[in-house]
Amino acid sequence: MIYFSDLDASCRIKNRKVVRRWLSQIISLKGKKLGEISIVVCSDEYLLDINKKYLNHNYYTDIITFDYTDDIAVGGDLMISYDRVKENAKQEGVLIQQELNRVMVHGVLHLLGLKDKTKEEAKKMRSAEDEALKMFHVEHCK
Repeated sequence: MIYFSDLDASCRIKNRKVVRRWLSQIISLKGKKLGEISIVVCSDEYLLDINKKYLNHNYYTDIITFDYTDDIAVGGDLMISYDRVKENAKQEGVLIQQELNRVMVHGVLHLLGLKDKTKEEAKKMRSAEDEALKMFHVEHCK
């Protein structure tokens, strides 16, 4: 199951039922089963504290993925900074919801084993995000 919650940032993820179905489909297409995924939206400051505390990183980021995937099911916590999503959307010239979808699927792709530390990995991740976003568009337009 996919759960949504807001901590200290007010963010309305639109069409949650469609988002759940879409992300579940991404997982199924990779031959995996959905476990429990929590999508938590918070502020820059909250996520910075998480980044410092758990990853020893002192910088802002749009998402931190805590992976609890096991042999049976894909699961984890996707901690998303709404402040970063808004800023990224502005820089990319897209709607906030579109950028939020990209960040959510980015986290799910991490849970599925994709990495983005090297240039080559980042290129593959971006391509997988783009393909997944095309699927959302088709799903959402039904």
